[in-house]
Amino acid sequence: QVQLVESGGGLVQPGGSLRLSCEASGPLVTASAIGWFRQVPGKEREGISCIGHPEGTPYYSDSVKGRFTISRDSAKNKVYLKRDSVKSEDTVVYYCAGKLFWTSVETMCVKDGGEYWGQGTQVTVSS
Repeated sequence: QVQLVESGGGLVQPGGSLRLSCEASGPLVTASAIGWFRQVPGKEREGISCIGHPEGTPYYSDSVKGRFTISRDSAKNKVYLKRDSVKSEDTVVYYCAGKLFWTSVETMCVKDGGEYWGQGTQVTVSS
């Protein structure tokens, strides 16, 4: 069973930096694609960034491209999502998801989602 645990959420001041971590554990974790998703209440879940293994070219949704950066530290089984200059619209619950059998990180983010999910981490941007 793959387990995913997010951390790094909380209260962030506008203009500050945010780094979320997703730690994966369990079998085949090194082969899995990992993605970050968010869901605004009343809207559909959005896959904002996904990264494979080996990393290759990550996928970013149009809504976050140029503003968020995903990275992977395979030695630590962690995937990070970084955002500088956070804004109020970044206030949302962020979920980490893993997919063991994958062919495209874009497909994972846009269509399939993950096979395994973390519990989510709330980010609140406020002064």
